[in-house]
Amino acid sequence: MSTLRFEALKETFNRKPVKIKEPARRSELFGTNVFNEASMKQYLTKEAYENVMEAIKTGKKIDRRVSDHISTGMKEWAINKGATHYTHWFQPLTGATAEKHDAFFETQADGTAIEKFGGGALVQQEPDASSFPSGGIRNTFEARGYTAWDPTSPAFIWGTTLCIPTIFVSYTGEALDYKTPLLRALQAVDQAATSVAKYFDKNVTKVTATLGWEQEYFLIDSALAATRPDLSLAGRTLLGHSPAKGQQLDDHYFGSIPSRVLAYMRDLEIECMKLGIPVKTRHNEVAPNQFELAPIFEEGNLAVDHNSLIMDIMSKIAEKHHFKVILHEKPFAGINGSGKHNNWSLATDTGTNLLSPGSTPMKNLQFLTFFINIIKAVHDNEELLRAAIASASNDHRLGANEAPPAIISAFIGSQLTNVLDELEKVTDGKLSPQEKTELKLNVVGKIPEILLDNTDRNRTSSFAFTGNKFEFRAVGSTANCANPMTVINTIMAKQLNDFKAEVDELIKGKKMKKDDAIFNVLREYIKQSKNIRFEGDGYGEAWEKEAKKRGLSNNRTTPQALKAQVSEKTIALYEQMKVMNKVEIVARHEIELEDYAMRIQIEGRILGDIARNHVIPTAVRYQNILIENVEGLKHIYNEDFKKHSNEQLEIIEEISAHIAKINSGVKAMIEARKVANKIDDAEKRAFAYCDDVRPYFDEIRYHCDKLELLVDDELWPLTKYRELLFTR
Repeated sequence: MSTLRFEALKETFNRKPVKIKEPARRSELFGTNVFNEASMKQYLTKEAYENVMEAIKTGKKIDRRVSDHISTGMKEWAINKGATHYTHWFQPLTGATAEKHDAFFETQADGTAIEKFGGGALVQQEPDASSFPSGGIRNTFEARGYTAWDPTSPAFIWGTTLCIPTIFVSYTGEALDYKTPLLRALQAVDQAATSVAKYFDKNVTKVTATLGWEQEYFLIDSALAATRPDLSLAGRTLLGHSPAKGQQLDDHYFGSIPSRVLAYMRDLEIECMKLGIPVKTRHNEVAPNQFELAPIFEEGNLAVDHNSLIMDIMSKIAEKHHFKVILHEKPFAGINGSGKHNNWSLATDTGTNLLSPGSTPMKNLQFLTFFINIIKAVHDNEELLRAAIASASNDHRLGANEAPPAIISAFIGSQLTNVLDELEKVTDGKLSPQEKTELKLNVVGKIPEILLDNTDRNRTSSFAFTGNKFEFRAVGSTANCANPMTVINTIMAKQLNDFKAEVDELIKGKKMKKDDAIFNVLREYIKQSKNIRFEGDGYGEAWEKEAKKRGLSNNRTTPQALKAQVSEKTIALYEQMKVMNKVEIVARHEIELEDYAMRIQIEGRILGDIARNHVIPTAVRYQNILIENVEGLKHIYNEDFKKHSNEQLEIIEEISAHIAKINSGVKAMIEARKVANKIDDAEKRAFAYCDDVRPYFDEIRYHCDKLELLVDDELWPLTKYRELLFTR
């Protein structure tokens, strides 16, 4: 065993859980490091407080005169909490969060110093836009970009820094981040859904898109992770033979949480409570060393911010516990990867979940209206939804018998399927009073004190209805939730606008009653969107063939999936809903293509280095040991030595064959990379990496993994799967 591997394993075995001082009541900690309403009431003037609350509720611009009062109050609150710096915290198109810290400290002309934080610094800053991906929006010599305060997401303190959530836009106004299009999409769906909700309740003045994300992740001991260049640089293992025992026994799922992991989870939850992140659930996931955490539902923008924040916090807390958090969608071959299920719904300011079946015909008509419209939106935009979850890392997970396939489909359950089938049979566009009464949808049964969901779950469905929400299961664990949430809310806004226009036209033109007009339009939507509904097993060739017959796309790879981002249909959709203009759309497409190519390029370089610098030299070293053994046997047995060394000779030949295949594979991969690197067009380069470079990975890995089984364990330099996944 290599010295590095041995020392890492020895260090791991001596680990003890970090002691955590946990409060008796989590609720007492909740939001203590957040500049929330309670803090604002204490530190702001009445006028400043009312300005902020009005901005949050109505989107009204904050008076710049008042911003100085707000910043002063925020500064005093932060300093009293131990903060020394402030930062505009934003989400550029790198996939990570960004922050530049400035001290409250400023010197005066008389040589003294004061703590200062003015309204200008709160509302707007100017980071260097050329240093972030822009997809050609900004040239290097046109570096100016702006971060602007988003008051709908409260400021918070992390460590000794006041973090102010902001948008990030270019000098010319184009979005350079994930948050700006999301905010626009949330506004669009609010306006569209409110307009439709008024059919059923005139008191509705606002509809909020809600999100509950479920974050899956792996925890690997930091010492062991450091011995693997692929885990450190690519976030996944590019080679490694599966252990004899993996997840076959299903003994890890919901099992007892290991003590070291539990200490980490408790520490993480405490920090989340302070930051107002309402984490609720923790448990073991299916794969060894895989876990999940999930919060209570929140307003969409805040939920996205909290997920982006928690992915950063997870890694920082993990360092204290000598863990490395692995968020990659498929870090280990042969076992389940990680996703981030996005549970989405719509809620009114009157307290109604628009995707909850009701107890009266009117409430159920409201439910059916929003339910059928989202199915129609998914049907009409399935390729765009697939593009929203596309990445080099998620390509490994989709359809791998642990996650939905690349084909987008909607699962609604047998009872709701029967309801839609009955509605479809109505031929004259009108329902009798008896038929309306039957639409009470008494689909929620009871067992003692437990309400059953009115649908089962289907883990092979990418978009499943689960009782009072839709669960977008295909989102990858590394993804920023803003991407899929922007798409879902945009397509829903467009669909609801179209629906209202059709209903109003029927009421106006044909003098139909409102309910009959609504049913008439919904019936047609049921027919038009039927192909997207699928209740069966999404894995295997049978569904692929069926999906093709239905006209559904099956874009298996990211370059193929991303084409939908820049279709005429998508551009028209985003521009019509005022979510993004063509410049922003094309820029994002360019950035994601470049990101894909660069990630495959990096993985290819890492794999080539490991194969040539670790695997081949170790195999040669072991081969030399075998050769010495054969030479010794020859010396003892003379001409009869072959009878006593057949096994050794076979292994020597086998090692040589694998070394040759690895070397030729690496050479061919490098040549394919050189060709791809010369391609200027981002899309063609991404396809070249996908189709010409990436296929060599599996071939090289296969022979490396075979050598892992042949070479003496004492010599093998890389920490093995059995050690990475089963060391506590």
